[in-house]
Amino acid sequence: MLPLPLAISRFLRYLEVERNASPLTIKSYREDLVALQEYFTEANGGRCPTPAEITPLDLRGYVAALSEAGYAKTSIARRLASLRSFFRFGQREGWVEQNPARPLRNPRKGRSLPHVLSTEEVARLLAAPPANTPMGLRDRAILETLYSAGLRVSELVGLNDGDLQLEEGLVRVRGKGRRERLAPLGSYAIRALRQWLRVRPPDPTGASASDRPVFVNRFGRRLTTRSVGRMLEKYLRQTGLDRRTSPHSLRHSFATHLLDRGADIRSVQELLGHKSISTTQIYTHLSAATLRAAYEKAHPRAK
Repeated sequence: MLPLPLAISRFLRYLEVERNASPLTIKSYREDLVALQEYFTEANGGRCPTPAEITPLDLRGYVAALSEAGYAKTSIARRLASLRSFFRFGQREGWVEQNPARPLRNPRKGRSLPHVLSTEEVARLLAAPPANTPMGLRDRAILETLYSAGLRVSELVGLNDGDLQLEEGLVRVRGKGRRERLAPLGSYAIRALRQWLRVRPPDPTGASASDRPVFVNRFGRRLTTRSVGRMLEKYLRQTGLDRRTSPHSLRHSFATHLLDRGADIRSVQELLGHKSISTTQIYTHLSAATLRAAYEKAHPRAK
């Protein structure tokens, strides 16, 4: 029977030679597998079992020990992924018959609530870009459009002139999985877009009118998602708003403010372009948390 330390060495060699894995990847696998070896050596009074002797029950005990030691669920899930790969290699090499890590499920991750701005904070942010420069008008149009239509930043930078239907107050959006949807635009966003389009730099690419990017840099080239992030960071510093705010926070705020004001969850799902309503339901939890905070602040016998 192949000893566990030797099996680990062969697996790491396989990653290096056959899989051409990066040094960082190999280092991560080594740390995860050596930690397993140390756990079993200590648990068995100094004797380390061979890979063939390790059972799913043994690995459940290892996962429980990690949890009791305070490891994050993401860290435990990563270690389980390492173990599955290791024992899958062992099956290929013939020194284990079954993969004892396969039956183990990853710990369920708690879903954290997204960061959301209040309506007053959104108003402060949207008013921050200057209205007397072309780039200020562009930045205001970007922020207004993100919040008005609840767009992902990748959807925003992908917009072309042919996607805008300003007379109808709509914009065609290409979302995840190339799914298209029509998103409504409010009057503030429409006005900001029209002001920006009047001063937008000329297009140096010679694209057709419908394929011309809506949002460009000072040289007329399409903006990147990182450029939008840097732009937002500048206005967060100016307004003193929470630095955790990202372009996606405006999408979160869009959904939460709609639900707070009575929009039904199916409509919000359609507006966000979510394939599954379970993705949208996190905003109902957030809205409930907002209501609870308001209740505890206002009700005389809440606390």
